[in-house]
Formats: sequence, C-alpha cells, structure tokens
Amino acid sequence: MLDILGPGARLCDGLTRRDALRVGGLGAFGLALPDLLRAERTGAAGKEASQSGRRTAKNCIVLFLMGGPAQHSTWDPKPEAPANVRGEFSPIETSVPGIQFTELLGQTAKHADKICVLRAMSSNDNAHSSSGYYMITGHPHQPKNFENANPGPPNDFPSMGALIRELEPTVHGLPSSMTLPHRIFNTDGSIWPGQDAGFLGRGSDPWLLACNPATRPFRLDGLMLPDDVPPMRLQRRRTLWEQFNERARVFDETRERDHFNDEKQKAFDLLLSSKGGRAFKLDEEPTTLQDRYGKTEFGQSVLLARRLVETGVRLVQVNWYRGPDEPSDTPCWDSHAREAERLRTALAPPMDQAYSALLEDLAARGLLDETLVVCMAEFGRTPKINLQGGRGHWGHVYSLTLAGGGVRGGQIIGASDADGGQPKEGRVQPQDLTATIFDALGHHPETLVHDSLGRPLPISRGTVISQVF
Repeated sequence: MLDILGPGARLCDGLTRRDALRVGGLGAFGLALPDLLRAERTGAAGKEASQSGRRTAKNCIVLFLMGGPAQHSTWDPKPEAPANVRGEFSPIETSVPGIQFTELLGQTAKHADKICVLRAMSSNDNAHSSSGYYMITGHPHQPKNFENANPGPPNDFPSMGALIRELEPTVHGLPSSMTLPHRIFNTDGSIWPGQDAGFLGRGSDPWLLACNPATRPFRLDGLMLPDDVPPMRLQRRRTLWEQFNERARVFDETRERDHFNDEKQKAFDLLLSSKGGRAFKLDEEPTTLQDRYGKTEFGQSVLLARRLVETGVRLVQVNWYRGPDEPSDTPCWDSHAREAERLRTALAPPMDQAYSALLEDLAARGLLDETLVVCMAEFGRTPKINLQGGRGHWGHVYSLTLAGGGVRGGQIIGASDADGGQPKEGRVQPQDLTATIFDALGHHPETLVHDSLGRPLPISRGTVISQVF
C-alpha cells in the first residue's frame, strides 16, 4: 500500500499533525497503485510551446533545504563582519582559488569547480509558506509575508514539477516528476501552497513518494511487486482483469470507468516494467555507495533521486527530511535558536555528505553534464544573531547553488552586502530561477499552459540567468 502522507514536517515550533490519504489500487488483483495515476491522459491537452529552451540538461534534481539555511554559515561567509553577524564558523578555501565556503561544507568545497553560487537571490518575503510558494512556482504569493498559507486561488500556480509533468511524457511507467520523502508543512500542519499542479488539475501533480529511504529493507509497496507475486502471475491477473473489464463494458460505458481502466493499465505497466520498478530498489546499490551518501534520511533520499533520474524521471524534488525527534523550536533549517549547535551536529554534516556524494556519483557515471542539480530553500536568515543564538527569517538576500546540466561551475554570481543582509549586485528573483531551470530542460520560459478558465499563461515570467551556463 502506498500512502500519500499529510504533514510530515513542521517549522518554527509546535507539534506535527499527520494526515494520511490511503488509497487502494486493484484490490482483488493484489495491486496497490494509488490515485497518483488519475487523469494521466489529460497531460498534453491545452499546452502550447513557443521556441525551445537551450536544453543543456535532460534531468533536474532539486534539493530543498526547508526552513531556510543561513547564508553566512554556508555559501556566503562574512569573515570581516562583527561576531554577531559572521557567526562561529570560519571560511575555508575551495577547489577554485578565490571562492570560499564555510568550514561546515568541507566535502562540498572540493567540488566548487562544478558549482555556481547565486549569492543575491531575493524574494523579499519572510514567511515560510508564501516565500516557499514563490521559490517553487516562480510567482509571488498574494499577499507576501503570509505564514500558514493554504493552497488555492489566487495562489494556485503549478509547481515546477507539475509543469514538467504537464509538458513531458511518462517514461518506463513512471511520471516525469516526483517529490520525496514528504510534502513540506508548517507548524500548524498546513501544507505550503505551490507544491502541486494548481490550476492544471490533479492529473499533473508530481507523484509524492511518502517514505523513509533510510529504512532497510526499503520498499514502496504500492510501486513494487510483493515477493510472492512474480511477473508471470501478475500478467495472468492482468489478463483476468481485462476479461472482466470487457464483460463489464457491456453494462457500463461511462467515461469514469474508461478513466479508471486507463489508470489500472498504467499500474500494470509500471509493475511489469523492470526498469521502472528497479528504480526503487536501493538495496541494489553497493554498500560503499550507500555509505558515501550517508545512512541518513536525507542522504538516502538523494540517492533515490539519482536512481530515479537515471531511470528517466525528469525532475525530482528532495525535501529535507523532518524526523519526529527534532526540537520543536528549531526544526529543519529553521534555526531560531542554537544555530551553531544545530548546524554542526544535525544539519550541515548530512547535507554536505549527500550533496558532495551526488556530484561525485553523477560525474563518475557520466550523468552530471545532463543532470541539473539545484540546492535551494525558501529564504535565508537575518544578518544578526539573536539572544538565543539563532537567526530569524530573511527573504531579502540569500544564496543557492546550481551544478551540472550545462552549468559553468567555479563561479559566483551576485553578491550581498558586508553583513549579508541586502543584495549588493546581481540580484535575481525566484521567477529568474524557474526560467533558468525550464530553459536548461528545453522549455522556453514563454511556453504556454492554460488555467482553469482557458487563459494562456507562460510557465515563467522571469529572465534566464544566462551567466549560469
């Protein structure tokens, strides 16, 4: 059974609320593929493409560090700033002369030649929910600075993953975009807007793989055949189901039945697809490689993402894993207090290990040139450290990185001021980031989709950051 989980993460403080939508599949035939397959046939309807983008990448992996890392303690150290700005961590040299990261990113620093850092990203939004919506969709939330916002009009522009699924076909029985290991939620259990297909409809939602890839043996029961059901037995069940369906056709000619049958055909196709099904078999990876990514929830999620793009999934978003034991006042990267301790022990080590492992692994497999890797969050942190040893929300300037997929590594684009609080030069906005990602994947930002009223809308209103390539 595959569960689509509700709030698996909380931000700021308070208790997690967990809602679960448990959906069945082929019941009597022993299958459990869910509503993820619903409305697959609607994908190509109503879209128009203008000229193609540059298509420097076949795939994209988005690493979303929900909560908002401090730019000062990661990609934009400020060694000359006062102590209550620069923090406890010193800058270190990287593999590229003149480029420094903080000491927390020692493994990643060895791969700076592959990385392009944007140091002047700005949403001007200090709320997790609304700034997150802006970063994931490229459209500012109405209004800005709206915490615990809910999905729905007027804030129903599709996520990047949903737009890719709308524009691209299914591969090996798998959709073109996926999200794992859970959705992003705030303290009160509210799901951030902008993580689904919005006005495109549920048929273009990215598949949500609600899971913990660090568990062993790792299984996604809804997407993998049970051990006691070999492919030959499944094929016999498929034949039986088709015979039953043909008899039922005489009595029921509704579109809903046809739609249901279409979904179930795709369920069989995926379960019988050796390539699609094997993408989820993390145990097939060498133990040394599993260890290189880190046996953490985030590390193994990143490894699963690599397997998925290797199979043909075009965009995979990996959200930072929110476990049940994190402190309620500083969950995920939301370091309102004890920032140095949290970064040193719980946050930077698994991130540094998994991110550097991904770049190494993709390069070794010859996949880095065709896989765009984006490491981002909803915003950064305030310039000054507070009395609790933490930093508040800050959307005025922050950093993110791009690598692979045609990106020219070993460069810094943009700069923040001396305190890392405002853009100094090269300011870019979330819509410029989405335009750049779409362009790299071969979709011009002016490619059109249609909202629920049939109005044509470009997939991004931003400007491609051409210096990236």
